[in-house]
Amino acid sequence: MTKTNLITGFLGSGKTTTILHLLANKPEHEKWAVLVNEFGEVGIDGSLLADSGALLKEIPGGCMCCVNGLPMQVGLNTLLRQGKPDRLLIEPTGLGHPKQILDMLTAEVYQPWIVLNATLCLLDPRQLLDERAVNNDNFRDQLAAADIIIANKEDRSSDESRAALTEWWLREGTGREMIAAQNGHIDISLLDKPRKNLREVPSSQDHNHSHAATRGLAALSLPEHQRWRRSINSGQGYVGCGWIFDADTLFDTVGVLEWARLAPVDRVKGVLRIAEGLVRINRQGLDFHIETQNVAPPDSRIELIHSGDVDWNALQTSLLKLRLSL
Repeated sequence: MTKTNLITGFLGSGKTTTILHLLANKPEHEKWAVLVNEFGEVGIDGSLLADSGALLKEIPGGCMCCVNGLPMQVGLNTLLRQGKPDRLLIEPTGLGHPKQILDMLTAEVYQPWIVLNATLCLLDPRQLLDERAVNNDNFRDQLAAADIIIANKEDRSSDESRAALTEWWLREGTGREMIAAQNGHIDISLLDKPRKNLREVPSSQDHNHSHAATRGLAALSLPEHQRWRRSINSGQGYVGCGWIFDADTLFDTVGVLEWARLAPVDRVKGVLRIAEGLVRINRQGLDFHIETQNVAPPDSRIELIHSGDVDWNALQTSLLKLRLSL
């Protein structure tokens, strides 16, 4: 049977960074798998996890529990039956709701296949000061469904956010465990803790998505001879716009970093080919993290998510001007 953990958290809480840390510290003799879901269509997290050594299945374009859970069932069944992993980590989109996923994982059909361990929820305590987050059903219910709360980005906390976390914990923390962390660095032993929080989680009141025409278990790809492509996705009051570029396209390093830093959006995530190799971009609000390495990815992908109106065409025009090879 496969030991399984659901790892949730709102946009920018650090889910993918945490999973990368866990994969880097897994026992060498174990085979691990990751089922990852993203709000957008272009599949950024899959690119980030591609070199982790884990079996990987992506479900881009909304929430893995849409369409009566069929995309998730197909991905889950493929990993369990073909991969036979020792451990499975499931990362839903930050705008996803946990109830249908937990209902599926606890269904009788999966009892011979998986052991559902503790659900971990990543929380940036500063989100407790953001009305858009605390008023979001998915944000509240992700926290309510968790066995363990990971108070991440401790190094970026303020007195105000720490006070908000303490107040929230006194009100909502009964029967759970909370761990403070930086950069998603948590002890791998947390994954073996049992599922204890069996409280009933309500269904989302705003569970709807608007998808691009292309959907499926593989991230968006480019048709032959097409140099780049854009996809827009919306749901729960957020809009995501993503671009994918072919392997021959390189970006001006300084220019694309400034573009990502100044884009008037809530969230930026990307893996881009530059002259030096690869740059990973991760921005939540004003928090901006970049990482470079010599090995370039097979293509370039970047996605922006925002809760308000954005002139995507203007952003696209400025992004296209940053290409070094045409």
